[in-house]
Amino acid sequence: MASGSAGAGRGRSFEELVAEGAAVPTDGWDFSWFEGRATEARPPWGYARALAERIVRADAVLDVQTGGGEVLDFALANAFPSAGPGVSRPRRGRLPLVVATEGRPPNAARAAALLRPRRVTVVASAGEAPLPFADGAFDLVVSRHPVEPPWTEIARVLEPGGTYFAQRVGPGSARELVEHFLGPQPGGGGGARHPDRERRAAEAAGLEVTGLRTARLRMEFFDIGAVVHFLRKVVWMVPDSTVEAYLPRLRALHERIVAEGAFVAHSTRQLVQARRPVAGRWQAGGRRVSASLWIRARLPVPPSRKFGPR
Repeated sequence: MASGSAGAGRGRSFEELVAEGAAVPTDGWDFSWFEGRATEARPPWGYARALAERIVRADAVLDVQTGGGEVLDFALANAFPSAGPGVSRPRRGRLPLVVATEGRPPNAARAAALLRPRRVTVVASAGEAPLPFADGAFDLVVSRHPVEPPWTEIARVLEPGGTYFAQRVGPGSARELVEHFLGPQPGGGGGARHPDRERRAAEAAGLEVTGLRTARLRMEFFDIGAVVHFLRKVVWMVPDSTVEAYLPRLRALHERIVAEGAFVAHSTRQLVQARRPVAGRWQAGGRRVSASLWIRARLPVPPSRKFGPR
């Protein structure tokens, strides 16, 4: 979320703030609306900039569950800063092929519009569906905050020696906020996201985990409107949450924020790096096949569902 100090919601009524938080669009992963209303510390590794460094060295990149494409757009801008969108060139003289998937139609449309000038194709693909790409099509697969990494599919579309690089929400993220609405959670909440489980799931899919870092980060909410919007945007925190269903808890939290100045919670993040072991190269006719040809050969998405450049 945005950094900054409190102030945007100060002096406004509970009803005003809740109504505003319930009305703000939630498409994409642009958190600029939270400026002055909520803050969250950043992980020490700087995911987007680290992603840019990897993209520069890649031939074919897949961003899984790209959201509104904002993080990928930032990474591409930093990877190839020499010129504007659509005309920038890396130092080695050519751009990598970059493709992104997204399951929510509003996010996919937003990502397509944002990423089209950077020659990124956005494909509508539900999170639980098989990735619509050929085996071994990418040397770099990335994802920021996937709901549940499709490990078997990630391993399948990576070429031997290829890399998976992702940041994921960790176990018990925003536990204080979740428990305010749902009560105490077993194991502190988020056990399914434990780093050990991530490692086992990746290894079960045939990947070698080469790095796994965690961070616990301070969050502050300065008004109840920010809480309402956050829960609408990050829907898995408090499933099926609506203003009507949680009105008493929202009012109690509003009164606490007014009295104390902020509600403090803590998010958790995990940085995962994995590699598909080299066990021969995917080939056809005795040579490596262009990733773009493999991708086009495995796109069963009808034209009406395909976003990005035709």
